[in-house]
Amino acid sequence: MVLEDYKEIVGLCAMYTTMAHMLSGTLICRNIHKKGSSSGVDPMPFLGGIGVCILMLRYAWMLDDSNMINVNIFGLLTNVIYMIIYYLYAPNTNEVLKLIYKVTIFVVIFLVYAQIEHPTNVEFRFGIVVTVLLLLLIAAPLAHLRTVIETKNTAILPFPLIFMGTLVSFQWLLYGITINNVFIIVQNAVGFTLSVAQLSLFVIFPSKKLKVELSDEQSKKN
Repeated sequence: MVLEDYKEIVGLCAMYTTMAHMLSGTLICRNIHKKGSSSGVDPMPFLGGIGVCILMLRYAWMLDDSNMINVNIFGLLTNVIYMIIYYLYAPNTNEVLKLIYKVTIFVVIFLVYAQIEHPTNVEFRFGIVVTVLLLLLIAAPLAHLRTVIETKNTAILPFPLIFMGTLVSFQWLLYGITINNVFIIVQNAVGFTLSVAQLSLFVIFPSKKLKVELSDEQSKKN
């Protein structure tokens, strides 16, 4: 296979693009800081990111894949920082703490499972777990699909995360093909499709903020 000759290059590109993707959360945190509140911002991309990074890190150790290990350590650290910022600006910290508690219990259960499962089965079965969870995280913004359609506005969706996620899933798809790992291939093939579907919403229903900016630019020209 031609891609196998470029395994290291593809892996490094995927790793650095993913790190850039994780840094895109700074744009959302900047907006939270400017507003002085995290109201109206969904915490699950950050909180879910923490949980998935922990589980993906455990899976990466099973595979002994340095690219996956590095990127998930980086992702864990950045999402913890984002979540701290979200919490500090949250209007209802009790609700945030409840979410953190639920995600913590959920992650601990699967970490314990990975520890007690038979070594011959754990890689395959844990691979299924992280694949499903990763896809749920990628598809999380679609939970707001009804709101987007009703309001014809995509302001509620995290565009930076979705756009970068599209690039990341495509590169990890290539990497999965080079190392012939079915879970990485499935994760990112479906992830790429979901990300493209979410990006299409920004074309169909531009955010009101974007519409206002375009109107202002048109007024200045006139």
